[in-house]
Amino acid sequence: MKKIAIIGAGASGILCSILCAKKGYAVDIFEQNTKCAKKILVSGNGRCNITNTSVSHNNYFCDNFSFVKHALELFPFTDFQKFCSSIGLELDVKNDGKVYPLSNEAKSVATLLENHARALGVHFHTDTKITEITSLFEKYDVVVVATGSEAASHLGGNTDGQKFASEFGHTIVPSYPSLVQLELNSTVHEKMSGAKVDGEVTLLINSKADVKTSGDILFTDYGVSGFAILDISQKASQSLLNFQAVDISLNLLPKYTSQSLSAYMMKLSQINQMLCFLDLLHGLLPLKIAKTLLDTLDLSYTATISTLNTKLAKKIANQILNWRFEVKDTHGFRHAEVAGGGVNTLEIHPLTMESLKQKNLYFIGEVLDVLGARGGFNFTWAWASAFTCAKDICK
Repeated sequence: MKKIAIIGAGASGILCSILCAKKGYAVDIFEQNTKCAKKILVSGNGRCNITNTSVSHNNYFCDNFSFVKHALELFPFTDFQKFCSSIGLELDVKNDGKVYPLSNEAKSVATLLENHARALGVHFHTDTKITEITSLFEKYDVVVVATGSEAASHLGGNTDGQKFASEFGHTIVPSYPSLVQLELNSTVHEKMSGAKVDGEVTLLINSKADVKTSGDILFTDYGVSGFAILDISQKASQSLLNFQAVDISLNLLPKYTSQSLSAYMMKLSQINQMLCFLDLLHGLLPLKIAKTLLDTLDLSYTATISTLNTKLAKKIANQILNWRFEVKDTHGFRHAEVAGGGVNTLEIHPLTMESLKQKNLYFIGEVLDVLGARGGFNFTWAWASAFTCAKDICK
């Protein structure tokens, strides 16, 4: 009987173990933590955006885009949905393509996967950290590395998989945090900590606009967070890694143009001349942001808007619609949901996930240089790469 060792009991590792055990192979899965699937449990704020119905290679960032195509096509959403139903995990498909467990709890995903694997005879070795894999080949016919990346280090994220790959001559694409908050080279953001708006963010690389996205923007004591920030964090993080100048422009009121916003303020100044500047901006934005804007523009909170002229109205509008901040860093691997970089996919067979440098050595999931966008795409890659790997092992 073929014996298989899988390092890492996360999404890709557990699915791979299930598919191999179904074929009657002896599977041992090694997990450094006391519990399996820790990243599944915290994903999606405990809800787990488990996959997406609309997936293509365009949803991924890597140096070798063609690498992901085969695996994604080999294990489409319809097949994944059938698998989930077979283990009792029903899915809730949203209109935007995001998919969650019907229970709305990430715990149901982790529990049902682990229980099904155990029922098939998979042996889980928790609290077991593998430090080298050469000796595993003395006991096992196949070794699968599913260790993930160094993202979420407090949950066990590390570079073990990259070290294992290096031992066999693989090259490593430098890793960087993604789906992560950004730290700003500023002091004013601290005054707005906790304030949130639904706005637009433009990422500027070396002073040139690169990516624009929309969504919630949350000011924090270290910088900015929110979905709009997470969506641009991949490019921001990679650019910082390459020592490029990174800035963001925040549009806090995207429903307005500069002209319409300044016209609104001028009209209001004629209707109600006793209105103060703070009340004017508080009618548009959260109080903390309104105060900080006025501080930045050196305007009095209590001064009435009877003194407002067209030039000042345009100045205020421009600050609201194009507020620029220098990004000094990301909030680090500990706070990142995922990480870019990893084992170079040019050295992995795209049809099997097997190493091109060592027979019967496989790499799946986030340990590879494959990074998905926000929206369930990283889990999609975990499932697809695990399925592709297991299919080759069990052929």
